[in-house]
Amino acid sequence: MVDTVAKAPGAEDIQADAPTTHEKLIQFVSDIAELTTPDRIHWVDGSDAEYGQLTDELVQSGTFTRLTSPDFPDSFAAFSDPADVARVESRTFICSENERDAGFTNNWVDPAEMRSTLAGVFDGAMRGRTMYVIPFVMGPLDAEDPKFGVEVTDSAYVVTSMRIMARIGTDVLRRMEELDAFFVPAVHSVGAPLAPGQQDVPWPCNEEKYIVHFPETREIWSYGSGYGGNALLGKKCYALRIASAMARDEGWLAEHMLILKLTSPEGRSYFISGAFPSACGKTNLALIDPTLEGWTAETLGDDITWIRPGKDGEFRVVNPEAGYFGVAPGTGWHTNANAMRAIAKGNSIFTNCALTDDGGVWWEGMTEEPPSHLIDWQGKEWTPDADRPAAHPNARFCTPIDQTDMLAEEYYSPDGVKLDAILFGGRRKTTVPLVTESRDWNHGIFFGATLSSETTAAAEGAVGQVRRDPMAMLPFIGYDAGDYLNHWVRVSGKADPEKLPKIFLVNWFRRNRDGRFAWPGFAENSRVLKWVVERIEGRGEAVETPIGLTPTPEALDTTGLDISAEDLHDALWVDPQEWTAELADIEQWFDRFGESLPESIQAELQQLRDRVGD
Repeated sequence: MVDTVAKAPGAEDIQADAPTTHEKLIQFVSDIAELTTPDRIHWVDGSDAEYGQLTDELVQSGTFTRLTSPDFPDSFAAFSDPADVARVESRTFICSENERDAGFTNNWVDPAEMRSTLAGVFDGAMRGRTMYVIPFVMGPLDAEDPKFGVEVTDSAYVVTSMRIMARIGTDVLRRMEELDAFFVPAVHSVGAPLAPGQQDVPWPCNEEKYIVHFPETREIWSYGSGYGGNALLGKKCYALRIASAMARDEGWLAEHMLILKLTSPEGRSYFISGAFPSACGKTNLALIDPTLEGWTAETLGDDITWIRPGKDGEFRVVNPEAGYFGVAPGTGWHTNANAMRAIAKGNSIFTNCALTDDGGVWWEGMTEEPPSHLIDWQGKEWTPDADRPAAHPNARFCTPIDQTDMLAEEYYSPDGVKLDAILFGGRRKTTVPLVTESRDWNHGIFFGATLSSETTAAAEGAVGQVRRDPMAMLPFIGYDAGDYLNHWVRVSGKADPEKLPKIFLVNWFRRNRDGRFAWPGFAENSRVLKWVVERIEGRGEAVETPIGLTPTPEALDTTGLDISAEDLHDALWVDPQEWTAELADIEQWFDRFGESLPESIQAELQQLRDRVGD
């Protein structure tokens, strides 16, 4: 099953061994093999047999621990190097031809300089290892315009994870050949070549890291990290950073959003997307189990959404991914049973979770009470009185999406579904109320442009600092942030104004006057979603505030909910004094955009100044 070629093979060697006639792909693989000098090349077919062989090899090498608990069938645990546990934004680069096109939110290096650097670090980087060639497609293979990629990697962990997260293998390759398709070339190495006879480590990586995007040529190069979005290049690197640049050029949007189908007791269904920074409840909302009688929810995805103008003036959305790469801590049977049911069907890869004594995994929040004994993510004994978490705060589960009981049939639609509403949500203790409706589309873009959240463990750096995160895309915009906001304005011009989605700002994390959470959150957020649907339908009571339209306390259905009138007031309260301070922070934020900030957003800021000052 593994194609073996000589070291530093040339184009003729690859041509002879490659199971494809796609000439550009053959040349790409040949060029990377010549640069990185792997011992072997394996063309990934995506089969069950291949997956079984790779996971067996990963267990033998110590990278995977095979779980034996019946609660996690056919699943594995992996444990990363402690220095390789999250996205490395400081080492992520957008190497556009012009520095201005990268904007202030991205790290920029001249493309020629970066190519020289990459040529140096990738020279011989796969020595002693297998180079895997992964053909993949983001979104349905039968879409009108399928978006292909090919990731070459020296990590079997990446291959097994990509099999869950994207459609990969021979079927994709055949479709690429049929269309002679363009593909995004994605090159990944853990940066740990092996000398003859050298013993490998369970989690190879390199202190030096580069996650590099060339937006004009649609290339991705990643070096030194084996973790998550740094290494699964179909995810954040392609589906957001490179796709956002493709979307800018082609007239659509690539967004960090969930997609939820909500159906009322009357049988009317609506599709809602939501942008939330990582670890701010996005997966929980995407897999919500409504607590209100007669309401049902189905999911189409928890992380990435591609939005395209439809033929009838509507916006249509599709989830380009095939799996969940969710933050494990905080996901539990009492908070997100739908996620846990999908995970319980097995076929999952867990990274940096704790091991239970019965051969399973555990993380904070999985159960209301922790087990009495665990082996933590760093291999140490752990008991509940330990002064450290058992799982890393950014521990992950990687699970096939088709194991979701509540997966909407429309997930498989190659044309996507009509979008009815967009939620922008962050994690704020004060200032931002539970839910606010924008006055119009441009006001909604203002919500997105000023979205703020307290940082979490999903990204490197200090935890708990408030940072602006436009559309929850701060780490993922593949070009200038002001141009990105302008693109939102332009794309809306392609839609029928009457069919534009309504936009809402939400904050499940608002604290009350005693410092506790004012709103119960989790499944009870379905009560907020009910009000959102009522606003779509032209119903639902709302009051004008300086920042937008918020529900009256009576407008939220609190039937059977144990919440005091005081807490409900605190959850919905808009404090002009807090917003005076917020205005100053927004103004500082917008100053960073310079001349690229859209005029419509500047106008919204002035209107907010006027309203807060009244």
